[in-house]
Amino acid sequence: MRTIFRVIVVAACAAMPCTLSVAQQSAPLSLRDAIAISLEENPQKKVELADAQLAQAKARLARTSLLPNLYFNENVNRGNDPVYVFGTRLRQQQFSQADFALNSLNRPTPVNNFTTRFSGSWTIFDSWHTELEIHRADLLAKSASASSTRSDQEVVRNTVQAYEAVLFALRQAKLAEHNLVTAKSLEASSTNRFEAGLSVEADKIAASAYVAERQQEQIMADGQVQIAWAEVEAAAGTPIPPERRQLLPLSEHKPPSTPLDEAIALGLRSRPDRKALALQSEAASSAVAAAKSAFGPQINSFGSWETDRATIAGSGGNNWVAGAELRVDILPAARRQELAMAKIGLRRAQATSDSADQQIRLEVARAFYGLLAARQSLVVAKASSQQTDEGLRIANDRYEAGLATMTDLLRTEDQQRQSQTNYWQALYSNVLRYTDLQFATGTLSADSAGDLQ
Repeated sequence: MRTIFRVIVVAACAAMPCTLSVAQQSAPLSLRDAIAISLEENPQKKVELADAQLAQAKARLARTSLLPNLYFNENVNRGNDPVYVFGTRLRQQQFSQADFALNSLNRPTPVNNFTTRFSGSWTIFDSWHTELEIHRADLLAKSASASSTRSDQEVVRNTVQAYEAVLFALRQAKLAEHNLVTAKSLEASSTNRFEAGLSVEADKIAASAYVAERQQEQIMADGQVQIAWAEVEAAAGTPIPPERRQLLPLSEHKPPSTPLDEAIALGLRSRPDRKALALQSEAASSAVAAAKSAFGPQINSFGSWETDRATIAGSGGNNWVAGAELRVDILPAARRQELAMAKIGLRRAQATSDSADQQIRLEVARAFYGLLAARQSLVVAKASSQQTDEGLRIANDRYEAGLATMTDLLRTEDQQRQSQTNYWQALYSNVLRYTDLQFATGTLSADSAGDLQ
């Protein structure tokens, strides 16, 4: 019995992680989950990550210029060229007195030569050109990393927009369903009143037409839900299973407010893309310095060691050569053009950075006033929704008492339905505009966006 109990316990413990995993996979998709999936699976994120890795690889490649070059060669030659035969026998250390015979010098017999050579070169000094190029590559790698961070923020923003669009579409579908139920109730009521002789047939026809309009709205609302889910899957970069599509309803958020001047200063200080442009400007300045250093002198060293043999496994001679050279370009026409191009690139980078500052100020101001308008619209929409709810209650009472027509009741119903739509639209817009402001100031992150739910 103890053995059976132990087996059951072990089996239960082994199955528990699987059960938890299945439960986690079937849990409703939260906004944090959607953002995490997007940052992992979104194709654009992978592209930016590859660009950052490529820039880092280029930075590592630039450092290889500091290392010496070392080569190994294995050559096999055969010929009877007099100069070749004479030099080969000397290198093989097989030269003899008989080789000085005129016939041997003029018409030598073919000889074989197996050469094993190690050679290398190293730039001792190049007027700091290599160091400047390494610094430039490092700056570009940092710029690519900052651009990747900005891409993450864009992925987060797109995910928030798509996710909130689903919540708004679900709310609209729920509202359309409620309106359809209300419309059918009005139709039934108008039919009963017509059959009882308390209203005219026009009221019954108007109520039936009203039901048809609400049915059309529900069809469109259901379609918008599917479109919104497709946008979420596009932002996430992966399909969302049906069991994870049971979301919490759209709710009201009150994000913190920041003065406009502080928001602009924050954007100029925090935007990753601005940091990327600043690093690119610094890299362009380093490129100008590197182009100037190319006019300076260059000192190179070189050397080689080789063996020469008549057979691949035979004995022979060996020799080595080493030296150094000083190189100065006395006609640097191409280098002058490279310097001119580097200066143009620097001016372009600086102008791009200045233009980006102006664009950031504009984007922050647009997002700031957009959020301000969304907040004010939410207050108005909330008050209007409460008023139209009360107005609809009064209109129903008046219609039941025969003091109002079906047209009056349907008009009030339309006003109440529109005020409800405006309210949920204001809630949806409030979240989007706050996300836009965070994106404009460069403070949007997975954590800050996840707090919106």
